[in-house]
Amino acid sequence: MTVSTAAPATVSGEAGILKAEIGGFTPHMVTLQWTEDDGWTQPLLGPHQNLSVSPASAALHYGQSIIEGLKAHRQSDGSFAVFRPFDHARRFRSSARRLSMPELPEELFVGSLERLVEANREVVPDRPGHSLYLRPFMFASEANVVPRPARAYTVVFISFLMGSYLGEDADAVTAWVCRDFPRAFPGGTGSAKTPGNYAPTMPAQLAAGRAGAQQVVWLDAREGRWVEEMGSANLFFVRGHGADRTVVTPPLSGTFLPGITRDSVIAVAAELGHRVVQEPVAIDQWRADCESGLITETFGCGTAAVVTAVGGVRDGDEEWHVGDGTPGPVTRAVRERLRAHHHGLVPDVHDWRHPVAEGRQG
Repeated sequence: MTVSTAAPATVSGEAGILKAEIGGFTPHMVTLQWTEDDGWTQPLLGPHQNLSVSPASAALHYGQSIIEGLKAHRQSDGSFAVFRPFDHARRFRSSARRLSMPELPEELFVGSLERLVEANREVVPDRPGHSLYLRPFMFASEANVVPRPARAYTVVFISFLMGSYLGEDADAVTAWVCRDFPRAFPGGTGSAKTPGNYAPTMPAQLAAGRAGAQQVVWLDAREGRWVEEMGSANLFFVRGHGADRTVVTPPLSGTFLPGITRDSVIAVAAELGHRVVQEPVAIDQWRADCESGLITETFGCGTAAVVTAVGGVRDGDEEWHVGDGTPGPVTRAVRERLRAHHHGLVPDVHDWRHPVAEGRQG
């Protein structure tokens, strides 16, 4: 697939101000368009610049917008590989279907990522724990204020440098249980990665901060009893001790995101010899099992968070600890094994790493 290096016609502004520092956006982005009459354009590689959109763009009025998040990691030989891009491409398509948006073909999704990574590889430092975070997003760009699916869309791929997140290399985080409202409802958009799922959660995140916590634990919408996820991370619980340990995670219910990292952690935990089960975990059960010592570890996982330990939980005026409040041996082992997969330090038995050839032109 040939990718033009011309600047997309839909962007404007200066691009040379970006710096290669953690959290800084990289100097390039890729864009492509879809219209009802013409279908998909070829991706265009250009400088990271501001988008020019009509104030009547349908995404601004009716919320047709989706996102993805994945990473490219430097390998042991200095090359780069994108982690599980085809799985993210399939989830991007699933999110698009849920919002009546066109489905970007997987080859265009992965080809755009390859070109973006190749264009920005030089700004990624060759240091442990650093990666290139890739953010594809699509929005309805048709100028239209009629409440119907739009007839024109724009897809953009941007990236930024990332180091540690959520304290993954430091202490465990404290989580705050949200009892005021759920994140998503059965039959809603909880399993789609759409910005509309995130904005309503911000009051809870602020409340968590006021309670001295870093993350929010979300409960189910029907009963307010079952643990679903933490922030935008999937949760895992380590039950038991020694050889009898079981790694438990709530089953997918359609109300929270089917995490690619969640799926990777299930496989990695099994690689490490742990029994992994998917079963519901009630909030009261979580507390009782922590207090009895049955649950010894809890951790969240996601593309950004990787694997992050939960050391304590605050639920209203009550609080409890998980284990000794620090990352436990299973959490640490899963994290290190997953990182080894990211950076090509173990055989790619799952076919997760997608190499990006240096000097790629198409």
